[in-house]
Amino acid sequence: MKRSIFLSLLFSFSGFAPAIAAENAVKIFILAGQSNMEGKAPNGLFDHQAADAKTKDTFAHLRKDGKWVERSDVFIKFLERKGPLTLGYGSPGRTGAELEFGTTMGQHYEEPVILVKAAWGGHSLFKLFRSPSAGLPEEMMNKELQQAQERVAKENEKNKKNDPLPVMEDIKKDYGSSYRNMMKETKEVQEKFATLFPELKGRSAELAGFVWFQGWNDQYGAESEYRSNMEHFISDVRKDLGVPNLPFVIAAMGQNGSKPAQGAMLTIREAQLAMNEVPGLKGNVKAFRTDLLVDKVAEEMYPNWKQNKDWAITGGDHPYHYLGSAIWFTRIGHGMGEAMLELLQNRK
Repeated sequence: MKRSIFLSLLFSFSGFAPAIAAENAVKIFILAGQSNMEGKAPNGLFDHQAADAKTKDTFAHLRKDGKWVERSDVFIKFLERKGPLTLGYGSPGRTGAELEFGTTMGQHYEEPVILVKAAWGGHSLFKLFRSPSAGLPEEMMNKELQQAQERVAKENEKNKKNDPLPVMEDIKKDYGSSYRNMMKETKEVQEKFATLFPELKGRSAELAGFVWFQGWNDQYGAESEYRSNMEHFISDVRKDLGVPNLPFVIAAMGQNGSKPAQGAMLTIREAQLAMNEVPGLKGNVKAFRTDLLVDKVAEEMYPNWKQNKDWAITGGDHPYHYLGSAIWFTRIGHGMGEAMLELLQNRK
């Protein structure tokens, strides 16, 4: 007891108190990306498969007394929604990888966990998530400006109006807008977590990790830049959040499932996996393949989903949303959690 008092006094006077406090701090994880990070598996599908003898073992650890666990140690903020982690924090009426990932983190930490989900469907890394050090693609922006001016000019002529033509500032404002919104969401939780989640009042908080699940919209002409943009993104996230070597997990594109990835999808997946070996990132970034986790039952049924009465209890969306498979999204969440735990162990 005397030794503990002595150490507390020593650290408080020597400026080391924040490091000690961080040991018991709430752990904040950022989950960012586009529609698949939003989460696209229907809640009703989760409900059915959690009760079905063929699939219930996958979800058993997420349930108690026939109901979905509402965790008292893991909290989530997804844009306007917030609360204890449970089913339903995906797109409206749906759930994503956050349920399994958050559960994995909650089981790992004695301290409470907060998930900050910043995800918007259809947002590319090339444009909306573009980070500051990637710079601006002037050639593309000039092309966009020309197209926008021609469009407004046609509308003016058609409707006998005189609306002003767009200028470069109108084009520029979209670039990096989701990156900035992601930072805004994160910093709001950092500053107001005890107000957002009164159960955590009196605690400190620290950023513990980042998870990225994105890629689809970069397939359409921006795939060759993905590797460079990803490196800039990781570097900028760490710099802007003030956490060098923040553990960074990437769930690499895998909508191809059991079929070999081709073309732009393969290019983006390889760019994501390449982050594991980039000098300066190796050991604190972990990208893993999501195609290897495919729900083969849903995959085999999908080609005839309209005619198959069992589709509603097997999948819930198209391949670009991982078939809306509760099993596939849960496996991906588990992969995210395992990758994060590996990075956290490396830090120790």
